[in-house]
Amino acid sequence: MPQRERMSAVDTAWLRMDRPTNLMMIVGVMVFNERIDFARLRNTVEARMVGRYRRFRQCAVQEVTGAWWEDDPDFDIEAHVKRRVLPGKAGKKELQALASELSVQPLNPGKPLWRFDLVENYNGGSALVARIHHSIADGIALVGVILSLTDQSPDAPAQRRSIPKLEKRHADAMPAGLLETLVETLTSAVSMGTDLGGKALNLASDADRLSTYGKYGIGLLTELAKLLAMPVDSPTSLKGKTSTVKRVAWCDPIPLGEVKALGKALGCSVNDILLAAVAGALRAYFEQKGESVEGVEVRAVIPVNLRSAKDEGTLGNRFGLGTLSLPVYEANPFARLFLVRERMNELKNSYQPPLTLGLLAAVGVAPKMVQQQFLDILAAKASAVMTNVPGPKQPLYLAGARLDQVMVWVPQSGDIGIGVSILSYNDKVQFGMVTDRHFVADPEAITPLFEAEFEKMLLALLMIDWDTPLDPQQIEQQLFGRKPATPSSAPAAGPQAATARPRRGAPAKAAPKAKPVVHPKPAAAAEPPPAAAPAPRIPKRFRSLA
Repeated sequence: MPQRERMSAVDTAWLRMDRPTNLMMIVGVMVFNERIDFARLRNTVEARMVGRYRRFRQCAVQEVTGAWWEDDPDFDIEAHVKRRVLPGKAGKKELQALASELSVQPLNPGKPLWRFDLVENYNGGSALVARIHHSIADGIALVGVILSLTDQSPDAPAQRRSIPKLEKRHADAMPAGLLETLVETLTSAVSMGTDLGGKALNLASDADRLSTYGKYGIGLLTELAKLLAMPVDSPTSLKGKTSTVKRVAWCDPIPLGEVKALGKALGCSVNDILLAAVAGALRAYFEQKGESVEGVEVRAVIPVNLRSAKDEGTLGNRFGLGTLSLPVYEANPFARLFLVRERMNELKNSYQPPLTLGLLAAVGVAPKMVQQQFLDILAAKASAVMTNVPGPKQPLYLAGARLDQVMVWVPQSGDIGIGVSILSYNDKVQFGMVTDRHFVADPEAITPLFEAEFEKMLLALLMIDWDTPLDPQQIEQQLFGRKPATPSSAPAAGPQAATARPRRGAPAKAAPKAKPVVHPKPAAAAEPPPAAAPAPRIPKRFRSLA
């Protein structure tokens, strides 16, 4: 009889979350500048992934008693690593179409839930589309798995083929309940150095557990009440019923160094900058489609990593979920950025991520119908899932080929039909989207707007007087003649009209619309000698916008 082990409650919840319109697969696309030898790739995957992680040679089996990971006695690497050829020009458009098609194709439920498709003719090089079911592991863990296949040099020796040996294991004990999962999750947050971690330490180590549970239980129950009472976000075209057709798109990467520099100057994190750019891109897209943005906020579900040092190198799901309302209504890019920063800071100290992990564990042991109804209620409160995964800073090589670009999308649950992926690699930031055709049939129209919104903030910052110490709170007033908006303040029609135009054209042309910019600062632009001074400060790729 095949060896088996019990699936954790959280992983069980992800396994049962599949529906025809939203499959629980993590989809990755990797682009290489040269052809990959298929046999070498297959041997590498077999030795470093299948041989190292037992989960990739196990099937997911659901029974009345629960879900199990069971060894596949007929495991064959050839069934999981396939090769294919793109039609036509075999360019970006064709690769995006293939990724879109594969994102809605279910994995074989009778086999281990993963598959790699090697595209051997992409733009003179190769591409790899990877699909792995979320029940196996979360995005952070799977990025680590994929990176374990790579080398830091193209001259690394080729991997010899090896047949993994299955060691005997005893079935795991029954999964922990909700309270135990919450305690363990909060404890693991200690290593992350957050305020929540300090609370976790008290919760896990206090001898008087009853009073401790009561103290922090109030916080958890309060967060649960807020989560359930949270209203749905703005009724935009991003909401509705999902379909079985998805669209995938991505843009060219932007330099990570520029994102860090902008964040440092403005007192914001890299994540704040990128999420604000997403909000700006959605606003620009709505305006292009003639959709009103007045008072619009798009709520995004954001996975929050709760892994501790002891979890490194392990699979499974160890993350919670937080919600962030993107202020799409705000036309001023800096006011929008500061709002995102404020809301992200609130999320960092929230009980929401560990609470949602505990809730997933609870519904994972409940009847499937209960799980589906509960998750549908939560999913209805948001319009998108957004992830930001930090990757390696140096170039990597897979089977001897240099990895140029990498994109990873996590699945969307319920009727959420928008997935946004932000991933850093080789000192660049890659932005990509997967969308439901019912909501956004042309994500390739949004991805360039992400880069444009970032460039707008960067170029505007370069126009500021750098002779005096930079005060992030005065940037908006200097450029736009007004103070940053607060979450409770609605944007006025005048400033909106003045700042909504830059995404239509060049940032320098937008300056005359913001009178404080034209007269106090860029006034010297009318005089050739002074105007030439700022030029060295503007990167070459932005000078055509000036």
